[in-house]
Amino acid sequence: MSLLPVTEAQRRLLDAAPPLGGETTPLDQCIGRWLTGDVLARRDQPWADLSAMDGYAIRHSDLPGPWQVAGESAAGDASLAPLSSGQAMRIFTGAPLPSGADMVVMQEDVTRTGDVMRLAPGVTPRAGAHVRRARSDFAIGDTLIEGGTRLNPAHIALAAIGGYGALPVGRKPRIAIISTGSELVEPGEDAPPGRLPASNAVMLGAMLSAFPCEVEQVGIISDSLDILTHAFIRAKSADIIVTTGGASVGDHDLVRPALEAAGGAIDFWKIAMRPGKPLISGKLDSALVIGLPGNPVSAFATATLFLLPVIRKLAGSISPLPVPLMTPLGEAMDANASQRDAYLRATLTDGSVAVSGEQDSAMLQSLARANCFIIRPAGVPAAHAGTLVPVITF
Repeated sequence: MSLLPVTEAQRRLLDAAPPLGGETTPLDQCIGRWLTGDVLARRDQPWADLSAMDGYAIRHSDLPGPWQVAGESAAGDASLAPLSSGQAMRIFTGAPLPSGADMVVMQEDVTRTGDVMRLAPGVTPRAGAHVRRARSDFAIGDTLIEGGTRLNPAHIALAAIGGYGALPVGRKPRIAIISTGSELVEPGEDAPPGRLPASNAVMLGAMLSAFPCEVEQVGIISDSLDILTHAFIRAKSADIIVTTGGASVGDHDLVRPALEAAGGAIDFWKIAMRPGKPLISGKLDSALVIGLPGNPVSAFATATLFLLPVIRKLAGSISPLPVPLMTPLGEAMDANASQRDAYLRATLTDGSVAVSGEQDSAMLQSLARANCFIIRPAGVPAAHAGTLVPVITF
């Protein structure tokens, strides 16, 4: 099976991952989730002309005064007597203007003796001052948030003030993570010579914690075709089965044969990128299977480019792929003479980007220091400092 270009592999994976559909969810549980439809305003905001300051509501035509103070308006007042010519109304921030008033004079700009209010010397208020006009933010029927948007705290506040207590959002994908390899031990356990702490599952769990999904850690599965086959069968009710390790060509790389023995099928295997060539995509019943490399750096890179976009798509995103940012190099870079696109661990600081250290795929410290990948397409020539290059942040 030939190496598949990264963009083609992404397209095929996303084509195999239709959105899971929506569910109506209370606002306090919607953060980070994707809307499945537009949110239209159910009320006007503001609902009336409101004061933006503490002061006095007046008619502009009555300038320069003086005015007789006739009543008071506080936030929430919905029934006020109209304001006649020559009258002013004490008003507080967020309170509605009485009928007839068209501006507010700040309390610092007036003097008051009993019920008579006058402008302070030198004050010349402008027409319409300090008024938040009705429907100046939005009106009933306006689109507040478009479907496909990932909800942030400001969206939650906007939906609430627009009249909503719950929103239609995409269902959370269910993800089962299987770590393969007889050499693995759980993190924190003794790892004598020949054994290795299983870092990928906890790394992936940490990556997925920022996304609306439900994660099941299946655990470490030894290099046994029967045991791994049964692990696939147990996990097939998930929306995505993620494996780490066992995706290459060695005698102990059993993900492909185990998936097929469980009744699944491979779509593609091996992609034209480094690190991360041995990526598997397949299906097992309705579950999408994504086999990541066992190397933590390769697993991180392929999860960033393939697993996370699939989760976004299933959860309702309309633009699930990471968008590269064109960023100037902080230092010169060699040509990429390989036939595979290179994703180099790098650090983006002060508006420029540079590799974060040794790029051998076994070197995890350089990934821990990095905050982005520099993309170097196959065959790209050397680049001098200041050259704009595509960067994916993480």
